[in-house]
Amino acid sequence: MKLSIMQLVPVCCLFRLAVQGQTTVTLKAPKFVGLEIGSLQNISVTPSEPLQEMLFVTFNVTFSSKQASIVELPKDITLPAHSNATFFQVKAVGIGRVIVFLESSNGSSSNSTNVTRTLARIHFLVMQSSALNLLIQVIGWVYFLAWSISFYPQVIENWRRKSVVGLNFDFLALNLTGHIAYGMFNVGLYWIPLIKSQFMKSNPGGINPVGASDVFFSLHAILLTAFTICQCFLYERAEQKVSKIATVLLVVTWLFGLVTLFVTIADKITWLQYLYYFSYIKLAITLIKYIPQAYMNYRRKSTQGWSIGNVLLDFTGGSLSIVQMFLQSYNNDEWLLIFGDPTKFGLGVFSVLFDILFIVQHYCLYRLKSADYRSMSEDGRD
Repeated sequence: MKLSIMQLVPVCCLFRLAVQGQTTVTLKAPKFVGLEIGSLQNISVTPSEPLQEMLFVTFNVTFSSKQASIVELPKDITLPAHSNATFFQVKAVGIGRVIVFLESSNGSSSNSTNVTRTLARIHFLVMQSSALNLLIQVIGWVYFLAWSISFYPQVIENWRRKSVVGLNFDFLALNLTGHIAYGMFNVGLYWIPLIKSQFMKSNPGGINPVGASDVFFSLHAILLTAFTICQCFLYERAEQKVSKIATVLLVVTWLFGLVTLFVTIADKITWLQYLYYFSYIKLAITLIKYIPQAYMNYRRKSTQGWSIGNVLLDFTGGSLSIVQMFLQSYNNDEWLLIFGDPTKFGLGVFSVLFDILFIVQHYCLYRLKSADYRSMSEDGRD
């Protein structure tokens, strides 16, 4: 009995094949195939036009995440002359990832040597459960929405109070720099062909970790953080300003980015390495950006001006991000997924820890003080 499996990703990879006595044709095969362990799947291979000669295709496994067998493939397949398509059957026998190249060896007309041609590349992913994989995707969208919406409560709070007193400016400045750095990393890996090719070259068995949702989140975060900073110039802010320590940190950060840019232009490091530096900048800023706000709440003995809605949504997003990584690691039997993306894992862990601190400050330590501040603000408006 066949188990349910993921649908094949409709994007197909095209590879050229020059066969003696006929024009150059292309073969279409799925770029990515997801399988549930124990399941069988028929994989279709289609030439762009009917073949004039019989074609023999062999399978070459170039990458496997496990030493044991993950998928069972036929030794070879044959595409008869004038055929429109053929298929081969694959069985998932182990959990993990496999990269398979479909190749054909044709004798050279000038000598007796064979020339091996690559016809297609297929990435197989075998998982514990396709139902669990669907749950993982749903969790991903939920925490994406939670993190994206988390910027709005602070904006609304500032507008409602017509004041940014209580919102730490060091946090805003560091947060903007962090989102710009992370945005550069995401945009580069998602949109720039040179950087994407460098990633695939250095990670031949890997998958680009950046998707469209990552790019949207980064650009959206930059826009909303910049808008919040604009509110600081429009609304009451008392004597608040960016501290000298934060200013020094920001200057050092951007000087580092500028220096490494010239190093990259000089071909001392690759553009991919340059972008990875910015992902580490984002991680470093996440480690420290909440400290000024937490200390300011402690010093004022109040969380007035710091939106708890922002904290609760951020806590939801960070918690679900961690849960997703553990479920994904279990489903794919790749626990390196948790530590292989230090930026994403770090974002989840450190955000959750500071969110817990802010929740304790708001609901336990300074609850009465925050209520007093609200009463004073209402009396002032009256």
